[in-house]
Amino acid sequence: MSSPGGQAASKVPAKRRKTGIKSTVEKTTSTLYNEGALPDELARLVDLLTVRNFLDQASLGAIVRNLYPSGKVGDEVVLRFLGALGHGQLKPSLPLQALFLRWLVMVYHLLENPAVLSQAYGVLFNLLDTAAIRPQLCHLLALVTRRKHVRPFRIQAVLDEIQKQRSAREVDLAIRNGFSVSHDLDRRLQGTTSLFPAVHTMHAQESSVTLEEVDNAESLVKNLEKIELPTQLVAVLADPLLQKLLLLRPDAEGSSRISNWLMACLGDVASGDAESDIFLDMLEVIHDYAVATKTLPPLLLTFFAQFLGVWDGSSKRDIVLETLSYAPVVRFQELYQILQVLEHSMLDNTPSSQLSLLGFYTLLLRRWTITMEAAESLDALTAATVPNLIGYVNQLTLTLTQTSPAVGTSLAILDFYEAAATLYSKPKLIEHTDITIPPPLLVYLLYFNPSLAVVSRLCGVLATYKRAWEAVMSPAVSRGLARCERDQINAFNGFLMDLCNCLWRGRAFSAADPNAQGCRIAQPAQAALGSYLSAADRDLSLAAAFGLSHSPLLCLQSISLVRELEGAEAGAIRTRHAGPVTEASLGQLANRGGVVLSWQEYRSGVLEYLEGKGLPGIPDLMYNTMKKLMRARQH
Repeated sequence: MSSPGGQAASKVPAKRRKTGIKSTVEKTTSTLYNEGALPDELARLVDLLTVRNFLDQASLGAIVRNLYPSGKVGDEVVLRFLGALGHGQLKPSLPLQALFLRWLVMVYHLLENPAVLSQAYGVLFNLLDTAAIRPQLCHLLALVTRRKHVRPFRIQAVLDEIQKQRSAREVDLAIRNGFSVSHDLDRRLQGTTSLFPAVHTMHAQESSVTLEEVDNAESLVKNLEKIELPTQLVAVLADPLLQKLLLLRPDAEGSSRISNWLMACLGDVASGDAESDIFLDMLEVIHDYAVATKTLPPLLLTFFAQFLGVWDGSSKRDIVLETLSYAPVVRFQELYQILQVLEHSMLDNTPSSQLSLLGFYTLLLRRWTITMEAAESLDALTAATVPNLIGYVNQLTLTLTQTSPAVGTSLAILDFYEAAATLYSKPKLIEHTDITIPPPLLVYLLYFNPSLAVVSRLCGVLATYKRAWEAVMSPAVSRGLARCERDQINAFNGFLMDLCNCLWRGRAFSAADPNAQGCRIAQPAQAALGSYLSAADRDLSLAAAFGLSHSPLLCLQSISLVRELEGAEAGAIRTRHAGPVTEASLGQLANRGGVVLSWQEYRSGVLEYLEGKGLPGIPDLMYNTMKKLMRARQH
């Protein structure tokens, strides 16, 4: 059968063959049994077995049973058999697949690369739901994993359990996303003795409709005004259908009932009449409510203000902070009272607690941005609340630079200011929200960070802030500059001037330009740094040490650009640049037969190179600050 004639005959239906194929099969199996299959013959026979053809199952089975390799079995043969497993019209029959698996078990110790089966573990495991080949799969998996507990009956038990859990999840998902009352609250509270109620309506009138009777959207809409409120309205925290009802038909008395129930529960915990663990379990339900509705109503915000006073600051911290991040945009004084209690409970003089708090503020600001952008109209409330929050967090970020001066901390700080920059980039929001910039000291500390990712993201944030300032001062925004914004413009322009002096102008720490602050480094310190640098490298000045070519963060990217340009002209140049690049060295390079590159082309090329490497912050800031670069990009 490994001969071309035999393979051709397998592709012809039995009724159309001129001669029988039985003798050929018998000869092939006899040869295989006595002599074994050489690698080329083995490959052809595997192709014959795994591709649909007109051979009968008995002939194919006989070939597999006598398929003895005469040497090592390569990966291609193994993969061909593995690829033939599973369901499908073009797949071999399941009894034949079982023989394939038995063959793989038989030749396991002859495989050139046994690891090929380990790499296919996921494929083999996902086939375990096919009962016809499960015993052979278990045998092979036992060899692959070396685990004796892989047995058919145990795999079957696991598959029954998986299906059960999947079915339970589907039912739960249908309840939460659908229009049916959820009756599984006791299970979700993990068997606690809490009296947290489920939806149940008592004393309903004949003319009314209970929520338990609603089972679809049409029924809810049709009976919206007739639906009797459940006896325990606090069940709204766990039941999606009741949540929909109260959103569509708000009820002031119902809100008061919910608030009274929660406060009574909190009072029991505070007085010691109830265990705090029970309340923490209930907190998960409140968290699910906030996530489902994307809101934290005022009554729950009031409840949280009381809860934080008895919270230990660490139990289920992530759930507490995520729930509180759905707080509405309220007056900052009202929010500040809650933040004070939160910080008093959380902060324990460790950077980890401070970072958790910063992560909460970042999430809160992002949610506020989404909420305000989706609102039909915005009032003057946001003009004070958002800037006050950012100004408040400014102190925390400065503290973190001292308590945890690590790259990870810097990235977390930038997460917050990127959230602020995103808010200021929205035309609708900048119309109502005053700009608050990061503290000047923080900007300089981040700029001189040892991570290029930090510096790039910082520059990207400042570029977004600059566009926000330009928008506020343009006719497109009608509100004009607020007094607090006018006080910040000079400081912000100082950031830009100092960073451009370092990166682009070769005048690092200069205070001679308008608004320049010399990165707030005192003159005696500059003199000491200059003397140190001159002793280390007489050709390098302090003013040029932080440019594209010499900066410790950018020198590799800069010279890499030059190396790529030289590589593209390898046959046409006689010399290469030794680096670092200066305006004078580029002229000398061209005279000696090197790459012809102007100073402006080189610097623009470095910006493009950084963009290509996923570091767009510095180019974004330069293109939005340097007038010559602005005009060049426009053309």
